[in-house]
Amino acid sequence: MKLELRGITKRFGALTANDHIDLTVEAGEIHCLLGENGAGKSTLMNVLYGLYQADEGEILLDDVEQNFAGPGDAMAAGIGMVHQHFMLIPVFTVAENVMLGHEQTTFGGRLDIAAARAKVREISDRFGFHVDPDALVEDLPVGVQQRVEIIKALSREARVLVFDEPTAVLTPQETDELMATMRQLKEQGTSIVFITHKLREVREVADRITVIRLGKVVGEAEPTASNAELASLMVGRAVELTVSKDEPTLRDNGLVVTDLTVADEAGTVTVDGASFEVRGGEVLAIAGVQGNGQTELTEAIMGLQHDVHGSIRLDGQELVGRSVRHILEAGVGFVPEDRSVDGLVKEFSISENLMLDRSYGKPFVVAGAVQRGLLETFAHDKIAEFDIRTQGPTQSAGRLSGGNQQKVVLARELSRDLSLFVAAQPTRGVDVGSIEFIHKRIVETRDAGVPVILVSTELDEVSALADRVLVMYRGRIVGIVPGDTSREVLGLMMAGMNESDAAAESVTARPSADQNPSADQNGEIA
Repeated sequence: MKLELRGITKRFGALTANDHIDLTVEAGEIHCLLGENGAGKSTLMNVLYGLYQADEGEILLDDVEQNFAGPGDAMAAGIGMVHQHFMLIPVFTVAENVMLGHEQTTFGGRLDIAAARAKVREISDRFGFHVDPDALVEDLPVGVQQRVEIIKALSREARVLVFDEPTAVLTPQETDELMATMRQLKEQGTSIVFITHKLREVREVADRITVIRLGKVVGEAEPTASNAELASLMVGRAVELTVSKDEPTLRDNGLVVTDLTVADEAGTVTVDGASFEVRGGEVLAIAGVQGNGQTELTEAIMGLQHDVHGSIRLDGQELVGRSVRHILEAGVGFVPEDRSVDGLVKEFSISENLMLDRSYGKPFVVAGAVQRGLLETFAHDKIAEFDIRTQGPTQSAGRLSGGNQQKVVLARELSRDLSLFVAAQPTRGVDVGSIEFIHKRIVETRDAGVPVILVSTELDEVSALADRVLVMYRGRIVGIVPGDTSREVLGLMMAGMNESDAAAESVTARPSADQNPSADQNGEIA
């Protein structure tokens, strides 16, 4: 199915989110929509999906003009959408989620769960998804939940499929699987609009690329374009794609973790005897496939885990058994891996979110009263410093794009005097220009003598920022290696191999440049 958007304009008050955008997606094409956070990509797709009504412009499918009053009309016309934040009911099964809103009934008005199960199995088998129709969504890994979203769209015979930042919460392995799925869909004639800001992914799967900046189409590019060319189109300036940092100057202050064990509510050990230290002036990156104990480790440091044994000492002060508030007051800054659940109160304004860590005392609260003038000035300063794309400090955080929400969290945490900075997936769902900014701030924090713990599933990010890398597998520390350790060795260690065996295996398995023509010749981080 051919999709055309002509002159689409969408305004929110004084803000023009989409400004006369033209876009054509041919049948059986993967068309990438590339742009910064807040550029207007998701707004445009929400217009296409009927979630928003355009102020101007028209939508055509196979040259026939469409008028969508809501998502139901768009789905009926053959448009499906996989949202960045999944639209699933956690306590429902896969089959129940797939049939939701399109319920089939048997004789007597009973829901035809059997038909929904069969549909899930048929689509799952066709694409090799391996999804159990009777599994509860809340028990599924994030990557499998995304497959459920795709099954939902395909069960409604979508011929145009929109992926809105689909890899923002995926591990590298899950991202590779999604790329393969997209190619399969393309081969079967599905038209795909792929919204992203990850340059490596764009170049891997896109047939054509349209770049949006500040609500306008600013250019088109071929997948053969370099990362530097694409980044420049996105941001409107040259972007530094490598991280510049000096050798670390280590300080005596820091964090010492000794024999740390964490168990979940069922008694399952999620962190098993971890011991390490982070000195002031260095970045210790924690690498591992998601679900191997990194989350529980950082939450234990923050006082968010309850069954914790061992010792966590910051500048000689024991943190185990202390409250979250006590740990924050000790100078620990924390960027959680899920900003929308743990990092923000989306119903609160930007300015209110910026004071969450300090909502109980000076400078923002005096005698129980919020100092609105001081808070507004502070919020304006942070919005400018962190380039948060917003209508103003009173806008609710939930109305920001994902990347701009992340900037609010970073602005809050980095605006305090810190003794330790813990950043879990700090650039997840963030565009290349913002990644450049965030990486610089992390390096500045490290150079100011603050110990930094970085948790990331992005090996490029680990390699760029880490002075040392701690690799976790099934809750245990596999090894701690220098920051310049190769991606191949880190990948093998993430699969449970020790450092020496991983180094030997990587030398044996490493292909030559002639054997690997698809390797990125630019040597760039994206």
